[in-house]
Amino acid sequence: MLSRYPAVLLAACLSAAARAAHPTAPADPDLNPRGRAILTWFQQLQASPELKLVSGQFAGWSGAARLDVLGKIERATGQWPAMIGLDYCAFIEGEATIGTGPANALATEYWRAGGLVTLSWHAPNPSKPRGGLKERGINLSDLLVAGPVHDRWIKSLDQVAAGLVELQATGVVVIWRPLHEMNGGWFWWGAQEPADYIAVWRQMFNYFTREKKLHNLIWVFGPNHGQRNGADYYPGAALVDLTGFDAYTDHIDPEHIKGYSGMLKLNKPFGFAEFGPHAASKPPGDYDFRRFLAGVEKNFPASRHFLVWNEKWNPAENLFAREFYNDPRVITRDRLPPGLAGSR
Repeated sequence: MLSRYPAVLLAACLSAAARAAHPTAPADPDLNPRGRAILTWFQQLQASPELKLVSGQFAGWSGAARLDVLGKIERATGQWPAMIGLDYCAFIEGEATIGTGPANALATEYWRAGGLVTLSWHAPNPSKPRGGLKERGINLSDLLVAGPVHDRWIKSLDQVAAGLVELQATGVVVIWRPLHEMNGGWFWWGAQEPADYIAVWRQMFNYFTREKKLHNLIWVFGPNHGQRNGADYYPGAALVDLTGFDAYTDHIDPEHIKGYSGMLKLNKPFGFAEFGPHAASKPPGDYDFRRFLAGVEKNFPASRHFLVWNEKWNPAENLFAREFYNDPRVITRDRLPPGLAGSR
């Protein structure tokens, strides 16, 4: 419960939670004008009865990401995804660490070309000096109590904030999705008490927006489908701008993708924050991506954005990518409103 946390943090959390947040108000009241324009556009898409999906493609981990992951789509379809997906997790000799520079370079390049930028963060476990992503045995509440775990957590936040500050300085708006899939048990931050997760989210939110003065972030809440009710971990309307769940499956229907109705009740623009055909490992690359569109329209019609993972999940590595990316329901980079992203 929140009573276990320091008084200063508790006051900040209660202040954020108490803000009279209109459903369309930005989580960050000081979100910059370009960020507000992007968020308003997503909200307008959500309010429309017409199915329109903002396309996105993950380009890879920081240091390993390549623009050519999206270039494959352009060569196969004639279209660039509307959003590039990147992550501040980097791997050095197989160990997870934080790397912002390479991701920022690609984010800036894609933004200047007129594309949107979405960033996730697979955070290293702060319970150890060289913690991994899937190590267990840490309580999220420890991140917010004075001690070595808290110190390492703040150091991680400082590194991430420094990268986000660089993007803010170059004008890039970041669709920010940290600590995702929290309702599953495979990452160290996952399957823990919802109140603890919410407290950590609020601490990060306040640290970034108030201490670090980051006002270029659109905050995305992204649970996994099907596990423990993802909506239980929802930080609150005053701390979230977009929602979306992650699903790795061929079957775009309620039997195989669960939790849709609970996410819609959050009343935020919703989509597939991650999607991959088949499963979360070793996809064969034989998926007909037209099935994704048909399933979304039939079973998840309120969806307004998607991000496909890389490697063999990439539409260009599968079937009917051209038909998929040239469908009028899919918003590509050249179909974004003029001036939404890029240099003015």
